Amino acid sequence: MRFNRSVLTGAALAALSVGATTALAAPASAAPNTTPQKVCGSSYKTVNSAPVGSLGTVYLTYNSSNGENCVATIRKNPGTAVDMSTWIYVPDTDEGAEDYGRYTSYAGPAYVYGKAHCVDWGGHINNVYVQITGSNCQALKEHRATFTR
Repeated sequence: MRFNRSVLTGAALAALSVGATTALAAPASAAPNTTPQKVCGSSYKTVNSAPVGSLGTVYLTYNSSNGENCVATIRKNPGTAVDMSTWIYVPDTDEGAEDYGRYTSYAGPAYVYGKAHCVDWGGHINNVYVQITGSNCQALKEHRATFTR
């Protein structure tokens, strides 16, 4: 899947703010005590995370055996389905993955090959959005943004 960075950013913000793509998605089943490894796979180790306000956390994981990153947005308190997302983008390769929908526990997994590349990633729960750019690389200083709509 190829992404143009400006198209990805614009599409992500439009989808997140409007929520149009989330209305038709099937809700994930509630999974109390879900972990990033339960969502992404046991071989994925958590390498970074960002709180989504007080609602949950977005996790960035990495599998050293295949060079893939995985992101998952996990709610602190599963319950009624709400708008959620998780996404990841590798600017160097213009590759990305995303998951948007109405979920009871978590959004994701979203996988992309990221070995030796900086990654941009994030997600949202309800109206709280998190975006991390220039992450997990030596070349850039990571930038984090959290906002509500």
